[in-house]
Amino acid sequence: MFDAVRNNKKIVQGFLLLITLPFAFWGVDSYVKGGSGGDEVASIGGSPIFQAEFQEALREQQDRLRNMMGENFNPAMLDTPETRQAVLENLVNQRLLALESGQLRLTVSDTQLRDTIAGIAAFQDNGQFSKQRYEAVLQSQGMTQPVFEGRLRRDLALQQLVGAVAEGNVVSRAALERVFAVQFEQRQVSQVALDARTLAASVKLADGAVRKYYDDNRSRFELPAQLKAEYVLFTQEAVASQLVVSEGDLRKEYDAHPERYRQEEERRASHILIQAPKDGDEASRKTAREKAVALLAQLKAKPTDFTRLARESSQDPGSAEKGGDLGFFPRGAMVKPFEDAAFALAHPGDISDLVESDFGYHIIRLEAVKAAKVRAFEDVKAEIKEELKRTESGRKFAELVEGFSNTVYEQADSLKPAAEKYKLEVLSSDWLAKGQKAASPFDNDKVLTALFADDAVKNKRNTDAIDLGQGRVIAARVLEHKPASVRPFEEVKADIERLLTTEEAVKLAEKDGSDKLAKLLKGESVELAWTTPQTVSRADQGVPPDVLAAVFRARADKLPSYAGLTVPGRGYALFRIEKVMRPEITSKDDPRLKALGEQYARLQAEQDFAAYIASLRKRHEVKLSLPAISEQKDR
Repeated sequence: MFDAVRNNKKIVQGFLLLITLPFAFWGVDSYVKGGSGGDEVASIGGSPIFQAEFQEALREQQDRLRNMMGENFNPAMLDTPETRQAVLENLVNQRLLALESGQLRLTVSDTQLRDTIAGIAAFQDNGQFSKQRYEAVLQSQGMTQPVFEGRLRRDLALQQLVGAVAEGNVVSRAALERVFAVQFEQRQVSQVALDARTLAASVKLADGAVRKYYDDNRSRFELPAQLKAEYVLFTQEAVASQLVVSEGDLRKEYDAHPERYRQEEERRASHILIQAPKDGDEASRKTAREKAVALLAQLKAKPTDFTRLARESSQDPGSAEKGGDLGFFPRGAMVKPFEDAAFALAHPGDISDLVESDFGYHIIRLEAVKAAKVRAFEDVKAEIKEELKRTESGRKFAELVEGFSNTVYEQADSLKPAAEKYKLEVLSSDWLAKGQKAASPFDNDKVLTALFADDAVKNKRNTDAIDLGQGRVIAARVLEHKPASVRPFEEVKADIERLLTTEEAVKLAEKDGSDKLAKLLKGESVELAWTTPQTVSRADQGVPPDVLAAVFRARADKLPSYAGLTVPGRGYALFRIEKVMRPEITSKDDPRLKALGEQYARLQAEQDFAAYIASLRKRHEVKLSLPAISEQKDR
């Protein structure tokens, strides 16, 4: 809901991400007064941040990353000192802004508050503010009206503070044009690669160099402890597969909830769209409307031309080639003006008048109607069966987990009793390496930690039952174990020789390249096989960043100019800049200039905001207790 408060201030939005969510849920008081109990992890001007608040922020960050990364998320990434300190620093910044907002006595008028609430889409019905909907939404969030309005008022006041800092900078036209010239400059470049592999034959390693490298870098040749395990996976899905649902139960559920199986009316329609974005200029919108009116007149004179005109004139790329056909859709699937017009048509073949939406102007033809109906029992029986199994298996799984855990613990020398009792299969893993990522279901730190524990390795006892989440519990037992070891010298000798030879060959290539570059920079002639010139820009995604940096650092006042770069593990690269193309500003409204101006303003705003936060840190004494956050106490 609070996102609507700041939907028109792009620069401010970025900084409000720092502070909005905590205010939306707890308000300024939670910052000024601190959390409830627990050890202090920081103090800002005498205002404490407690361990509970830090742990809550850590959990929120974990949830955000899990939503972003999905299966690639690893909770261990939040267990680093750097990440934990970053979370604490963020809380400190939030508290600083809250204190400053209070001291400045920033206020929000009743009118501003009322207008903001009225503009939040969650509180609207058919585009208009609805008090009934407002109260219902707040109730669903477990929030009273006075609490919500108090917190929203404080959030708006905080926006004033952030906005004053973030939007107070001005980018001059001259500065912007200089940045534009640098950002969009292009250069034509040829290159020569001096491959270290061609020099490998001339490398002579010193006696004992390979053995010395092995002795000095034994950790590089360590093999981690490994093990194979057997395991049983107790899942809600397994419980569901064993459940039996009778025909009578299915019929009873169907008869009890007919509304669930009602299929609402659907309509199939085609349309012709003439695009006219809502934020477009008046002249282009007028032209679009005139074109749409002309098409409508043609259709009124000859309705059978609809499909042909849709293919020729519709500006909807998704449906134009299909004659405008949009397929079947229910209410709620289209923007409201389009939906209202489509569902107002009485008979297939009817054509609407001109319909205006945020996308432009539509002409709609009704193709077919599927009347509302209740789906037959036979059609939904399978769905009901799955739903009942899912519901019952969730309840039964929760009941059985404790028994499964007890069986695994009480008969610790084997997983077979638990497998037989709960009709599960004993499975085996591949080799698992300590401290390394493993495939499911061993992609869980708790599982690997339990398996590599001394008792599990030495006595080969069952691990405790471990909850993997999403209705899955695992218990495992070590079958084989290999302790950590160092690979023998003879086994890695050839690899070390290749590594050292490559390193020395790269050094030779680098020296050769540096010598050639020095001659080229002096204007001397060097026989080289340059590649065909390639045009590159600073934003070129297909060129390595270090290559772009070298190319654009080269002087451009006298061409050709030259640059060189060591390519790690490969050799040396020489670059010849043959031509420099500087961009021209096509007009004062050049869209590239506008986009760059927004980026530049955002960068300046970020720098100003960082400086502002730094000044607040000087004004309010900030004390951090880093040892207090060194270990996660509760996730």
